[in-house]
Amino acid sequence: MSKILGIDTSNYTTSAALLDTDSMEVVQSKLPLPVKRGEKGIRQSDALFHHTRQLPRVLKEVLTGNDDKLSGIGVSDKPRSLDGSYMPCFLAGQSAAEEMGLALGLVPDLTSHQTGHILAALYSCKMLGLLKADSPFIAFHVSGGTTDMLLCTPDKDAVLNIETIGCSLDLNAGQAIDRTGVMLGLDFPCGIELEKLALKSEASYRIKPSMKEMNCCLSGVENQCRDMYESGGSKENVARFCIFSILAAVTEMTKLARRKYGDLPFIYAGGVMSNKLIAENLESGYFAEPEFSRDNAVGTAIYSAVKRGMI
Repeated sequence: MSKILGIDTSNYTTSAALLDTDSMEVVQSKLPLPVKRGEKGIRQSDALFHHTRQLPRVLKEVLTGNDDKLSGIGVSDKPRSLDGSYMPCFLAGQSAAEEMGLALGLVPDLTSHQTGHILAALYSCKMLGLLKADSPFIAFHVSGGTTDMLLCTPDKDAVLNIETIGCSLDLNAGQAIDRTGVMLGLDFPCGIELEKLALKSEASYRIKPSMKEMNCCLSGVENQCRDMYESGGSKENVARFCIFSILAAVTEMTKLARRKYGDLPFIYAGGVMSNKLIAENLESGYFAEPEFSRDNAVGTAIYSAVKRGMI
């Protein structure tokens, strides 16, 4: 029986996962990083500190009761699979993986946080077969740090070659959600609570997204939400407008990509894409379950298993 450990220390979540490559079942544990009320984020030095403190807990939760020797360790060491992509928070996970690897005689398989998101989404959607296909697929990674539309091509050595074909040119979708949520008095990160507010509204909006080719611009969403709220708009209506503005941008990006690339499979991942209102109102595509769409370590475990020929 082969077990693969996955580790991911993103900007806001400490994650570990254990993948059984025979049954393809996973056990995962996640802890959000603490953010002070009213704050819109966390400093990287604080993120690194909290990951270092929280990693032993999430690792204990997934490894307790496992009597099998690990066959691999996958870990994210950077945000994207691009030269120069770097955030200090990923050092916590990478260091832990390397220390465990030395003790177990394993060399960790390093990948990006973004690749992990895509692989976790494929796992959740039961679409891992796309990794063995001869044709590409398109994945959205929409979160606080990215609003990316990606052309993903399976690759024997890299697992996935990823090309950005669309993105936000200013504010990311998750930033628009979090800034609007903090303005409305919600705790950061605000996605889940903003969705709950939006579900209480029945307001209808016709929104034309701001686009430049296949890229979107979302800074106007924050400004419009502030104007609406300061003009007496209810919290519920403001929340709904914010979410449907992001939906409009993702919908238009999808339409433009279909026009250019044809009928490729579309995969939607990232914390923002776990929003039910967005998933239910997009016309087509594959959506990961929320636990696999938000930050998690399942994708890094999948990456290691693929690299080692176990999937």
